[in-house]
Amino acid sequence: MRVRPVSFNALVTELAARITTHPAHPWTRVAIDGPDAANPAHLADALVEPLRVHGHPVQRVSTADFLRPASLRLEQGHQDPDSFYLNWLDTNALRREVLDPLSPNGTGQVLPTLWNPKTDRATRAQRIPLPPNGILLLDGPLLLGQALPLDLTIHLRLSEPALARQTPAPAHWTLPAFKRYTEEVDPESLADIVIRLDNPAHPALVDP
Repeated sequence: MRVRPVSFNALVTELAARITTHPAHPWTRVAIDGPDAANPAHLADALVEPLRVHGHPVQRVSTADFLRPASLRLEQGHQDPDSFYLNWLDTNALRREVLDPLSPNGTGQVLPTLWNPKTDRATRAQRIPLPPNGILLLDGPLLLGQALPLDLTIHLRLSEPALARQTPAPAHWTLPAFKRYTEEVDPESLADIVIRLDNPAHPALVDP
């Protein structure tokens, strides 16, 4: 294993090249897994235009728009790390509305958002067709180890001290969930691509 420092722009260029050469048909479902402190949404957003330049339609989806209703998500309280780890994400809806439609025999019709956690109401979004050769960029935390039908997975890894340092104090209650995720799932061993982000200004790719 070799840890290779890269600039953010070089990282985006290399990831775009690896995604476009990954064998998946007719759509490629890519997950960028990482805590909010690693800002997986930022990396996913940065990949959109390079992938389009490579000739691929792109659809962005965030797990923040596929959370369960508050009555289920917060049943054990607003700051329960076990509930955050196990029950916040509506994985069934994510499969049904986003991932399964992009399976080899799927319709290609993707629901970009399902639930607004701020209003605690359905977003009533319309399905969007993703043309063949299209790429889904899904971002969110705690995505690996759930048997989600994904074609390529990228894990943004922060050491425990870095995660604590970069997580805002009001969100420190989530730290035990990420510790449990590391110990039980070992996402670094499951991901196709691992990026270390202890210093956000200096990412590093982990080469096998």
